[in-house]
Amino acid sequence: IQGGIGPSGLSPEDLYVLDFTDFSKPKWHRVMVQGVGPSARYAHVLALVGNRFLVVSGGNDGKQTLGDSWALDTSEKPYQWRKVQADNNIEPSPRMYASAAPRSDGLLLLCGGRGAKGSPLGDAFGLARHRDGRWEWAPAPGSMPSPRYQHGSVFINGRLHVAGGAVGGGRMVENGPAVVTLDTTPGMWVGQVDPDAQEDIMRRCRHAVAAVGPYVFIHGGLKGSTLLEDFLLAEDSNTPGDMSICDPRSMPWQKWIAIAHGAAAADQLAVAAAEEAQAAAALNIKRVEKTEDLGVLDHHHRTPGSVSLAGRGARSGSEFPSSRDMPTPDIRLYHRAVVVAHEPDGQLRGLVRQLSIEQFKNEGRRVSMFDSNGDGGMTPGTGDRRSPLLDRAFSEVGIQKPFLNLLNPREWRESEDIREFSYSYDQVSLLCDAAEDIFRAEETVLALQAPVKIFGDLHGQFGDLMRLFDEYGTPSTAGDITYIDYLFLGDYVDRGAHSLETICLLLALKVEHPTHIHLIRGNHEAADINALFGFRLECIERMGEADGIRTWQRLNDLFNWLPLAAVIEDRVICMHGGIGRSITSVDQIRALQRPLTMEDGGMVLMDLLWSDPTVNDAVEGVQPSPRGPGLVTFGPDRVMEFCENNGLQMIVRAHECVMDGFERFAHGHLITLFSATNYCGTANNAGAILVLGRDNVMVPKLIHPLPPSTPRGSPAPGSGLDIDEEPPTPYIHGGAADTWMASVNDERPPTPPRGRPGGPSVFI
Repeated sequence: IQGGIGPSGLSPEDLYVLDFTDFSKPKWHRVMVQGVGPSARYAHVLALVGNRFLVVSGGNDGKQTLGDSWALDTSEKPYQWRKVQADNNIEPSPRMYASAAPRSDGLLLLCGGRGAKGSPLGDAFGLARHRDGRWEWAPAPGSMPSPRYQHGSVFINGRLHVAGGAVGGGRMVENGPAVVTLDTTPGMWVGQVDPDAQEDIMRRCRHAVAAVGPYVFIHGGLKGSTLLEDFLLAEDSNTPGDMSICDPRSMPWQKWIAIAHGAAAADQLAVAAAEEAQAAAALNIKRVEKTEDLGVLDHHHRTPGSVSLAGRGARSGSEFPSSRDMPTPDIRLYHRAVVVAHEPDGQLRGLVRQLSIEQFKNEGRRVSMFDSNGDGGMTPGTGDRRSPLLDRAFSEVGIQKPFLNLLNPREWRESEDIREFSYSYDQVSLLCDAAEDIFRAEETVLALQAPVKIFGDLHGQFGDLMRLFDEYGTPSTAGDITYIDYLFLGDYVDRGAHSLETICLLLALKVEHPTHIHLIRGNHEAADINALFGFRLECIERMGEADGIRTWQRLNDLFNWLPLAAVIEDRVICMHGGIGRSITSVDQIRALQRPLTMEDGGMVLMDLLWSDPTVNDAVEGVQPSPRGPGLVTFGPDRVMEFCENNGLQMIVRAHECVMDGFERFAHGHLITLFSATNYCGTANNAGAILVLGRDNVMVPKLIHPLPPSTPRGSPAPGSGLDIDEEPPTPYIHGGAADTWMASVNDERPPTPPRGRPGGPSVFI
């Protein structure tokens, strides 16, 4: 919270945050902010945009209605307010009592309010930040059917729902619908389809609104001089403007809770609601029905200076540059890494050691608001002409949504029955259809821009993927997907016991965020390989023989469409294996036509997916690989030559287990990345990701294996098994349930970690 007004006048402009780390004991903290910021004010809006920028806009300082806007970047310390300076000469007029709702992709929509002359406003403006640091305002098309202020607004997907509001003189919105919707996909305003009695319920102002899933919660407010205490639930619909309002204890809400969080959660909700009602009745709580002493912020327009400042002076703001002109450095690996060790007693979610994450300044996170041609611009003075800021299509309810329930990093735990898989062949097949359509439209070599998080081999170790998401950011609108891309370098399946969850979640994320999630192919994304190293067997064991084989075949058909490499900022090329003996140009990779089997790809595809660097920088040229006949390793001279010939500075590849999760080669011009910890239960290696920021600094971020003292299970009672070895992944039971995967790893041992001698003569 920031600013406001109390019994003594304007509150200070200090910024406070309510900390729910311990949900049973929330605490308020004052945020230390340097420099000049928004002056003391009330009736303004405060919103978190893109899960990164706090934006303050409008309000009243006791002397006049304000039209300025300020932004604070929560990813940069020390914290500073910077005045928003739009360079397109379009800004909202001064207003107070407006509403501001952030869209999930980082667009803020400022709606309505009371103008400087006291009249209700019916316009709306979108605010977004471009990748280069510029802010841009853009008018939304059309006008709100009923101008208003002191209303509430929330986004659900691409629809802005505006509820209630006042028009002045103590009157609520009367001559138009109380609930209106701006559908930002087609760019049109609509009123309630079937208002009748529900409209009267929503004729209120100064109420609180919040969205959870497809539902809007409304609490309290004023209706004339009556202070309301009701708690309402409005359900979004596929039909714009069609919202049904009901009680939060109603069946639609409990049904949604059951779908999203399980039947047990819905039952607990019903029990809690009953207990609350019983407690209220027992206490005979008296309700406030009417009030006459709310004059300090009445509906009538006040003359300048009518609100007491209680001795506080309004301070004039200064402008800060929205971006800095900095030279672009070469790609380089930061000299320290962020390391999170798991805390076995569960009191601390993770312990950061070696170096505080706060010492890694500005990893270059972005809120990107570009239109389809990438220029992100708009023509000033276009009036109702649709702005590119509002052009982004939103992912509505689709086949990917059920799979996104797997994205629960902090709470995910393996089922007692490891064979349990919650999705059918038909669901997986439809998910593959949707993802394949996206892969078909992509280039064989992706062209990406920083910032990017890069993940190495996962190999079905879904628990490690959840830990990495939990510690270093989650690809969701509640996480960091609006300002950083995710790139996965292949080998999603085999070896681990949760290949199905791993690949299905990544495909669902690709469908949900097609321009921010990127998957390229590994050597295990091939039917002849994953038939031998566990994935085919997992599909059969967990889905039944018929559906399991069909699922395995459908996913392998999809794998043939995966892109094969990615180039970031024209400086870093990312691939699964390496350049081997045959690859001298990126164009050789681009020339490969998908769908592509290993046989069709020839030597270029074989080298791209299977080759490794030589054992160290002293071994140059092309050497035979210990993985088997026909495979090779390549020396640092090949790396330097390839980078120089293609105008690149670095190769990032996966494919090999390395003890620290990442390892440098060729004097830092090649990095091997591996994200699964304790590979196959024997390597005891760390897992890592790389975060490439806009400043072209690459930061390694690590997790270590779970300690041996915290196994996730024991042999099933009566199984007759006595398994002494560590479980192969942090979240895998060491009992009868996963014997199929243990036997695969015993029969076909994995490649030893890079630099560790010994092992079998043939490795995969």
